[in-house]
Amino acid sequence: MHFSDGRPLRRLAIDLALLTALGLVLAVLAPFDTSKLPLSDRAAYWLESIVGGGLIGVVIDELIGRRLDGFWRRLLVVVTLMTPLVVVLVGVLDMQTNHRFRAPPILWWRVWVISGLVMAVRILAWRKPPAPPRLVETRVVVAPPLPEAEAAFRQRLSARRRAARLIAVEAHDHYLRVHTDAGQELLTLRFSDAVAELAGAHGFQVHRSWWVAADAIEGVSWRRGAGDLRLAGDLIAPVSRRHAPVLRAAGWA
Repeated sequence: MHFSDGRPLRRLAIDLALLTALGLVLAVLAPFDTSKLPLSDRAAYWLESIVGGGLIGVVIDELIGRRLDGFWRRLLVVVTLMTPLVVVLVGVLDMQTNHRFRAPPILWWRVWVISGLVMAVRILAWRKPPAPPRLVETRVVVAPPLPEAEAAFRQRLSARRRAARLIAVEAHDHYLRVHTDAGQELLTLRFSDAVAELAGAHGFQVHRSWWVAADAIEGVSWRRGAGDLRLAGDLIAPVSRRHAPVLRAAGWA
């Protein structure tokens, strides 16, 4: 007999413990007039019935049942196949007692019901837990800006920085401080005009005095609705509560 988890002795020991517990429960409940027996005889009767019949079911379940899909289909097939064998076992045990508890037709029905309860508990006990939800790592992917989207603004920069990577634009007194990977540069231009010229570029206005390129964002720290952006080149840009929703909508939550 092959067990699905590759540890037959441990699995068999657990099955025996489970069947023994169920047998003791039925000995206490004493169904089907077994209350007429002394407690010791009743315990022996139910332990022999449940453990013996349960092991028959375990063999059938391991050989056939575990290959079937669906709890109810598996249970129905296993219980139907084990019932005739368990009826023979119970019939022998009944003959060993001083009382006849069942007529043959009733015996079959009651064995089928008890076997169903026992195997249902066993199948549920060994059922594999559902797999945890698969965690999918996501990140914001930003396409590089179109050259024409920044062309007008870049023409204001010196030749050295005109083709450099644009990181951020910061309003600084009456000037603009333009941050690039080739260094900073000051422009005489209103911040609102700069934002208008960069309207088609991939970026965000994140503060009343800051515009940042989307592909320059490396991380964000939030606090009470506002936050700080970590940009390329170890640059930090503030995020105001007013402009925070735009960043959150873009995936920086």
